[in-house]
Amino acid sequence: MSDDFRKGQRDGLRLALAVLAAEEAKWEALLGESCSWRTNNIREVRHKTLQVAQTRVQTLLNRMTPKDEPRDAELVAALEKAGL
Repeated sequence: MSDDFRKGQRDGLRLALAVLAAEEAKWEALLGESCSWRTNNIREVRHKTLQVAQTRVQTLLNRMTPKDEPRDAELVAALEKAGL
C-alpha cells in the first residue's frame, strides 16, 4: 500500500474517533436524566458501547501509525480530551 493510502486510512480513523467522542459526550449528558429505569439503562449501555468503540479505534490507529511519525499536536490534544 502507498503512503498516501495509509495516511488516508489514519485520517479516517481520526475522524471516526472525533465522531465517537461527540456521540459519547451526547449520551453522557443524558445519563440518569430519565424517570424510567429502562431508558436510563439503555443510555448507560449506549454510552459504554461508545467508550469501547473509541478504545478499539484508538488501538487500531496506534497499530497503523508508524513509530517514527511525529504526533500531531492537534491530534494529541483531541485524544487527551477524549480520555484516550
